Amino acid sequence: GAADGGVANGAAGASPALNFTQLAKCSTSLARVGRLWLPHNELETPIFMPVGTAAAVKGITVDELEALDVPLILGNTYHLALRPGTDLLAEMGGLHKFMGWKRAMLTDSGGFQMVSLLKLANITEEGVTFQSPSDGTQMLLTPEKSMELQNEIGADIMMALDDVVSSTTEGPRVEEAMHRTLRWIDRCISAHSRPGEQNLFGIVQGGLNLELRGKCCEELVKRELPGYAIGGLSGGEAKDEFWRVVLHCTQRLPADKPRYCMGVGYPTDLVVCVALGVDMFDCVYPARTARFGVALTDMGNLNLKQKRYRSEMIPIEPDCGCETCKHFTRAYLHTVAAKEQTGARLVTIHNIAYMMRLGKRMREAILEDRFPAFAADFFSSWFPAGDYPTWCVDALAEVGITLPPGSNTAPARAP
Repeated sequence: GAADGGVANGAAGASPALNFTQLAKCSTSLARVGRLWLPHNELETPIFMPVGTAAAVKGITVDELEALDVPLILGNTYHLALRPGTDLLAEMGGLHKFMGWKRAMLTDSGGFQMVSLLKLANITEEGVTFQSPSDGTQMLLTPEKSMELQNEIGADIMMALDDVVSSTTEGPRVEEAMHRTLRWIDRCISAHSRPGEQNLFGIVQGGLNLELRGKCCEELVKRELPGYAIGGLSGGEAKDEFWRVVLHCTQRLPADKPRYCMGVGYPTDLVVCVALGVDMFDCVYPARTARFGVALTDMGNLNLKQKRYRSEMIPIEPDCGCETCKHFTRAYLHTVAAKEQTGARLVTIHNIAYMMRLGKRMREAILEDRFPAFAADFFSSWFPAGDYPTWCVDALAEVGITLPPGSNTAPARAP
């Protein structure tokens, strides 16, 4: 079958279900383009993955996602386990068949939802204990259970259950979580029953402590996993610390495996993280912000609820080409934005199209070795006054990219 053609070389740690080849690297920064072969699809990185929480990206159909050229979506194990239930999914031949999605899919471990959504989650060596939201009974998610659920769902990439601490936590708890994450990855590896069809990615933890992050990278790399994620960020930490952690990790993760920065999806963050050597991203941001009537554009965000758009008879972005921009004006979207399902759906389509196009433009720029110029143009367009966030300037400078001075130097505005 197709799985045989995945990896031609018998490299150490090669996964039968994944092959990653670096096609090009920026001669200045760490940005790179890769080809990622997965059982359901072959795609190029850097890539943004929309989050399809309950077996569908909110407001968008599978056909629309395909039309938007989305090659890979993310499913939440926790939500799928609640409804429709993973045993049903397994019976129906996995989530791909159940939702009619023919392309690649990644599932999270289920752990993050428990920590973020549920009160009284208690993490012990055994796993994460939490109260069932349906009937209040105690439930336990162990590394073994997470693997069982994800093996039933059948996604191309599955994430290890890690010990999640908030990115702003300090002290011994951060070190404890990092060491437990390493013990749990070994339990995940042992319990993973379908390594021939599904890829288990490890997650680097260690809070904002670079020494712990380095140690975690070093240990995870010894496990020769098919790919690695940088976890525990995007939870309110200072951006200045965020980029330093990302860079510290990308410099220590192997070049022949994909690197995934979890929960990062703000456009400016994406461009910076690509410069720092990240390949994969996911975030609810583009779809969530669309439901508030906010459209992503190269000129920054447009809040379509604002009065100034009510007579603008142009699309969100004239050169976009998505179905929304082809058929609807800002004035029409102003009328329906954030007030009804139609508006949310139309803006979501544009925002996902924007993220897909951003990925494509970055890939083209890296392949033509003009990524620093792309980054400079992108930031000039988002911040025409040159009031770039300081952390973006610092992070890009660290990998050799200088942003052009703006027309004035106003104080940096928060993204």
